[in-house]
Amino acid sequence: MSAMAVLLTFVLITVAVLGVLNSVLLDTREGIHDLGVCRAIGMTPRQTMGLVLAPVAVIGVIGGLIGVPAGYALHHVVMPVMGRAVGTSLPSPVLDVYGPFQLLLLGLGGVVIAVLGALLPAGWAVRARTATALRTG
Repeated sequence: MSAMAVLLTFVLITVAVLGVLNSVLLDTREGIHDLGVCRAIGMTPRQTMGLVLAPVAVIGVIGGLIGVPAGYALHHVVMPVMGRAVGTSLPSPVLDVYGPFQLLLLGLGGVVIAVLGALLPAGWAVRARTATALRTG
């Protein structure tokens, strides 16, 4: 059962990263002209990478701030219902599985997933030639 939970977790993380990748890639391609203008007036590659990653990191923080408490509350609603469905009452150690440290790690996981998904489009934006980016608008 634990192996199945770990496998499901990796599948969900992969799907989340690919979703972020798709979204940021489309957004970066749409705004490539703006990036070209910024590069033409002297933006460094590091600043370009930051320009692409910063909004994604903010969304990851917001997602973590909303998702972790919602998931925690949902866990405390769904688990007792599942226990009653099989005719048993679940003990407290089954319901209270997340401590403050684990909840903090889960929240930071949202930021990590967002940044991991955005690294490839950010690298593409850094490597894009300024003249090509300006012509693409």
